Amino acid sequence: QMQLVESGGGLVQTGGSLRLSCAASGRTFIAYHMGWFRQAPGKEREFVAAIRYDSRDTFYDNSVKSRFTISRDNAKNTVYLQMNSLKPEDTAVYYCAAKLYSSTTSFADNQDYMYWGRGAQVTVSS
Repeated sequence: QMQLVESGGGLVQTGGSLRLSCAASGRTFIAYHMGWFRQAPGKEREFVAAIRYDSRDTFYDNSVKSRFTISRDNAKNTVYLQMNSLKPEDTAVYYCAAKLYSSTTSFADNQDYMYWGRGAQVTVSS
C-alpha cells in the first residue's frame, strides 16, 4: 500500500497562489507516475495535472495550463502542484494519485491510478 497525504490547501482570493504538496510513503515513489485531480461540489472528479515517474514530461488540463505547475522531488517522496492566478472555478477538493510507471493508459484517465490521498480543500473567493 502507498499512503498519500496532501497539504497546503486553504482559502485564497482570486488571482492568488497556493502550493499543494503530497507526501508519499509505503512504496517506491520513483516507480509511480503521479497525478493531481480535483472535484468540485456536484461535479465529477476531473484531471488537473500529471508527471512521469522520471519527471521527463508533464501533462495539464487545458483549464490550468500556464497557471499550474506540477513537479516532484523523488528524494523527498513528494509531488507538488503550484497554482497561480487562481480563479473561483478552481475551487475544489484536490487529490493526488499514483499509478505504476508501466501503465499505458492516458495520464488524464483516473482508472489506472492505484492510490489516492484523502484530498485538500482549495477555496478561491471572488
